[in-house]
Amino acid sequence: MASVTQFGYLGISVSDIAAWEKFATQTLGLQISGRQEDGTLLLRNDEYHHRFFVHPTGKDDAEYFGWEVTGEHELHELANQLRAAGVEVRQGTREEAKARGVVDLMMFKDPSGNPSEIFYGPLMSYHQPFQSPRPISGFVAGAQGLGHMVVTMDDFETSVKFYRDVLGMRISDYIDLTRPQNGQQLQLAFFHCNPRHHTIAFYAMPNPPKRLNHFMLQTNSVDDIGATFYLCQDQGVPITRGIGRHTNDQMMSFYMVSPSGFEVEYGWGGRVVDDATWQVQYHQSGSMWGHRPLSR
Repeated sequence: MASVTQFGYLGISVSDIAAWEKFATQTLGLQISGRQEDGTLLLRNDEYHHRFFVHPTGKDDAEYFGWEVTGEHELHELANQLRAAGVEVRQGTREEAKARGVVDLMMFKDPSGNPSEIFYGPLMSYHQPFQSPRPISGFVAGAQGLGHMVVTMDDFETSVKFYRDVLGMRISDYIDLTRPQNGQQLQLAFFHCNPRHHTIAFYAMPNPPKRLNHFMLQTNSVDDIGATFYLCQDQGVPITRGIGRHTNDQMMSFYMVSPSGFEVEYGWGGRVVDDATWQVQYHQSGSMWGHRPLSR
């Protein structure tokens, strides 16, 4: 079966585009790669021309997910898999493909109604290498995609079957968690589609305040984590969870709050998956150490 190969881009809708521009460049270290006529801000973290579309449309949540495939044949094969599963698929127009900076794309919604896009042929900028506006080493992206995201879904089992059996992603592991602040029990599934340990993870929460829990950026150096952690404190960017190391992907990271209220994980050192040897794992803790709220 055809499968997506990476998390190619993320569209987010925000209420304060100026705050996002400052946060994205001066805190996260993303580079501005362009602006569209409607005020949409394009951001990059690698050789792709852009990885983020920041739309000034006020929702303060994810607007759409962009899933990359290798070429035209795979695009149409995956569209056929979606249709066979009863999913309505719409061919993108030339204008929509141009706006996304891709050769071709198709649109659909996942079982929770999250707008999603399959595309191939992203615009590249090898002639203008990525250069962060901050003195950091850069990001782990490229063939592993822009990073990962954690989102809420309406139904856990339906979503597992869709991302595994229709989009062709592979399960990395599961985590059962109890939220310390309210005792809520959560089951999370983590999926990969390339060597990155997980590209998407989700848990069930019908009618959530936001679909996007967080997206993650992985840096090339552990020093970038420490520097950004203290930079957030200097800038007054709220930190929800301090530096720690996760159990499943073994990423060292911390979590900050974006201007839209959802979180951004800033990480380093995540493990990679080899499908020839990987076995699905199960965890009952999200972190080996750390990731605690900062003491006040």
